[in-house]
Amino acid sequence: MSEPQVTLQPIYADRASGQTFPDARAMIDAYLARFSERAGSKLASLDAAGYTLVRKGTASVGINVLEDHGVLLFVAPIMLVPVTGREALFRRLLELSFLTTSDAAFAIDSHRDEVVVRSLRRLSGLDYEEFEDLLETVGKVADDWDDTLRAEFEA
Repeated sequence: MSEPQVTLQPIYADRASGQTFPDARAMIDAYLARFSERAGSKLASLDAAGYTLVRKGTASVGINVLEDHGVLLFVAPIMLVPVTGREALFRRLLELSFLTTSDAAFAIDSHRDEVVVRSLRRLSGLDYEEFEDLLETVGKVADDWDDTLRAEFEA
């Protein structure tokens, strides 16, 4: 019996449609175009750095193709980390991240000292439905919680 073949190359193909893509950026650009068509609004393609921004209600969701790391990162800024009340904020974010955020989570962007909602997914094997679900989840969580968290914790 022969050993199964293991591929080390990433797979950029949509399972539902069977469409294949030459690289991750082409795949995400195609998914953005499909999402745009379904949403009935124009979305920008990825820029040269592999980034674009999508509005979801009051939230902005950054979509980042980090091809060197093989991941897709969704990030929605919520608020700056306050100077006071940090422990209470951090506890609240951890509690919300336990179940409220689904496939997303609250996190702190240490470079910007900012609370964000984020989701991270491997690029290889990503299909459109997963892409749409992650974008919708991050956007919904950010839109649902940005005003509430600002009201609770901003000075």
